[in-house]
Amino acid sequence: MSAELLQRARAGDRDAFTALVAPHRAELHVHCYRMLGSLQDAEDALQETFLAAWLGLAGFEGRSSLRTWLYRIATNRCLNLLRSSGRQPVNRTAAVPLPEPTRLGEVLWLQPYPDALLEDVSDQAPGPEARYESREAISLAFVTAVQLLPPNQRAVLLLRDVLGYRAKETAELLGLTEDAVTSALKRARATMNASRSPEPSPTGGPGERALLDRFVAAFTELDIDALIALMTDDVWVRMPPLPFEYRGSEAVHRFFSAISVHLSRIDRMVPVGANRQPAWGEYVGDRVTGGLHLAGVIVVGLAGDRISEFTRFDTATAPHFGLPRTLPART
Repeated sequence: MSAELLQRARAGDRDAFTALVAPHRAELHVHCYRMLGSLQDAEDALQETFLAAWLGLAGFEGRSSLRTWLYRIATNRCLNLLRSSGRQPVNRTAAVPLPEPTRLGEVLWLQPYPDALLEDVSDQAPGPEARYESREAISLAFVTAVQLLPPNQRAVLLLRDVLGYRAKETAELLGLTEDAVTSALKRARATMNASRSPEPSPTGGPGERALLDRFVAAFTELDIDALIALMTDDVWVRMPPLPFEYRGSEAVHRFFSAISVHLSRIDRMVPVGANRQPAWGEYVGDRVTGGLHLAGVIVVGLAGDRISEFTRFDTATAPHFGLPRTLPART
């Protein structure tokens, strides 16, 4: 951190302030996303963080790094959002009749996170207390499990096990005692161990491209038997913001069989990256224009040579993935 930049920012120089916080913007955005599970909510929390930092810069005494000070503000902004606003009501009605779900999901506001935004995250290594690799800590399975934690436990887990802050530092960041941090972390770890699905395998391994090509072919043709053959026995299918979740190949087979008779043919799958996992924009034909329109964003998780997770999102985050709303039909 430049002392000159800090002095100029304290004197009211907005450009100097922007230069001060810019190196931390991307990682703070990821942190807010982990806290809130929503890309749009993370954007709002980050803007509130920088506004609070600008207004409170005179109170920054330099006893911690600027990065740690910003994490304190961002974490507490997220906690305020979680405690005060609650989540917006979700439309629980599907457009087509669905079979009985395996369960009703609790994380209905979940959104995917574009890999393109992760390219700007600094390579700064986490602290010595970190227990999660960066790839694991951005996966949909991890972010979903974190959303099931109470706010304080969520913050403690992320600060301690993802960012690697020590117990004393975490207590200072959150205004808690070390005993409270230790207790919250113990409970959070127990919940995570009980609720999380196995992490998806790292992408890019041998045979992955062929597996994904077979998945795209089966999905666009709505070949249900071929789809199920590519999936693990305990495959997990979700559709936020709808609450219906299907677990296991038999339940997933019933789900795809039920929706296949109501769906339009999927004409194109445009590959993107989300949460360090394979993803696509899903396009279907538009009978009025003759072109294609975006119908959803699909993210899958892999376990070895099989698909272990299938999550379909609505189109709200499409612009962040560079996915246009419409495409011309292939000639």
